[in-house]
Amino acid sequence: MLNEQVKAVLKESFWYLGTYGADGPNVVPVAFKDVAEDGTLLIGDVFLETTLKNIGENGKIAISASNAGTLEGYQIKGTAKYLSEGPVVDTFKKLVEEMFHGAATAKGALAVTPEKIIVTTPGPDNKKEL
Repeated sequence: MLNEQVKAVLKESFWYLGTYGADGPNVVPVAFKDVAEDGTLLIGDVFLETTLKNIGENGKIAISASNAGTLEGYQIKGTAKYLSEGPVVDTFKKLVEEMFHGAATAKGALAVTPEKIIVTTPGPDNKKEL
């Protein structure tokens, strides 16, 4: 579902996660993220308290990423599943602990299955669904 162009933007950009729950909308930036070979989007859980609460209510998430120089961007809508152990969690734990010199760690990870990809790049393809 994710073509190479979308993957490139996702790999080089910050992601902004959007969720919605009983307390309303929530958007947060994340730096600990990756795109798996199968197109699953992986996000390390360091400070995702409200995000996780909202996902627990409905399982839905939106991710926005764009290249600041070219303005090429995409919004991905999908469902998220929480992972509390395994190789993905271990990888994020190592990355976070190294960056924060042991002062923080990843508690788990989100695995996001993309269901819809929408172009956010200004121009004729804006709002086009891939």
